[in-house]
Amino acid sequence: MSMPFLTPNDFHVRTASNQKNVTKVGAQMFGVSEETFANWRWQMKSQIQSANDLFHILKISKNEEEAFEQLKKQFHAGISPYSIALMDFNNLFDPVRLQLMPRLEELNDKYGVSDPLKEVNNSPVKEVVHVYKDRIAWCVAQLCPVYCRYCFRKRRDSEDGLHFNPNIIDKGLEYIASNKNIRDVLITGGDPFITHDASIENLLKKLRAIPHVEIIRFGTRTPVSLPYRITEEFADMLAKYHPIWINTHFNSVQELTPEASAAIDTLLKRGIPVGNQSVFLKDVNDDVEKMRLLVNGLVKMRVRPYYIYHPQIVEGTEHLRIPLEKGLDVMRGLRGTTTGFANPQYVLDTPTGKIPLSPNHVLARDGDYVVVEQLTKEPWAEPSPLEGYVPERPLPQKNYPFAHKV
Repeated sequence: MSMPFLTPNDFHVRTASNQKNVTKVGAQMFGVSEETFANWRWQMKSQIQSANDLFHILKISKNEEEAFEQLKKQFHAGISPYSIALMDFNNLFDPVRLQLMPRLEELNDKYGVSDPLKEVNNSPVKEVVHVYKDRIAWCVAQLCPVYCRYCFRKRRDSEDGLHFNPNIIDKGLEYIASNKNIRDVLITGGDPFITHDASIENLLKKLRAIPHVEIIRFGTRTPVSLPYRITEEFADMLAKYHPIWINTHFNSVQELTPEASAAIDTLLKRGIPVGNQSVFLKDVNDDVEKMRLLVNGLVKMRVRPYYIYHPQIVEGTEHLRIPLEKGLDVMRGLRGTTTGFANPQYVLDTPTGKIPLSPNHVLARDGDYVVVEQLTKEPWAEPSPLEGYVPERPLPQKNYPFAHKV
């Protein structure tokens, strides 16, 4: 359908204090009714996959236009119309745009590899990643409402037939049923919510028939990039198989829309807890104020900030990665400036599991005192005699005459 060309000036930057109805804006941008725009299946059918898909809607940069074409073989583009409506195309550094629009910088990466977590090596059967003794990540899906440019499973993009493949699912179920150590199953992908309700319910029924499976979790970005997927009927179905947990993936305050909030509320009302896993990304959320706005907004929506990941060394993502020290500085600045449970745990995911990355406030031992750095950066000496205990990793001994002592 031919649509009128709309310049970016027709739309305003979304901020936490300037919340707009994204559905209304998006429907205008794409020349459809609000009812059509809010249909998640229409969203998937209308996913932006080429520069031509945007030609009659918005003007994009030459870099992005060329990247759509040149990156087809490396990692193809896919962006929901809803997410396009979130972007400010007057700003090349718009946080949603940086996450989702392809850029030529993806062709240059000194350290990037295809499988940084060595998931293939940790897969006893296809698409079951078994790192921790009591839990697995099960990649049943391949499709996503958006293809994040920093995705650490880009390698699956070129492999056809992974989306709810019956053979893969049957073998996964057999493996889970045969291993009684597995009490926690994370269903991920791709995005496992991009399929029929009946397909997801069928999977849940079979998992719930395995006695030792206690917890079922979903990893999905639909509340962020396709909130219309979270219907009342869908949430009712999920709740039949409790305990169900969901982790989603907001990276910027710009994504905390009324539509996203409504999707989260639909899940929470059914007793489905929602946690958030962000990724530190350059120019998206890599300073204290941006991160504070994000976690405060999440808590306001009753979403628990769970993890903030250090970006993986996935090929084509060097332009989005930050130094680990910068992440530590942001976390140090966040501590004490927002609600305690709004502080996510900063982690580095490795082939053997997640490693906590925490600013070290423990400075040294001074006799019977342990000296720590306060949030004001002043030393504090806490009485803590060893009394014969021999620590595995002794603290360095240092005299702190100016440390405040109780």
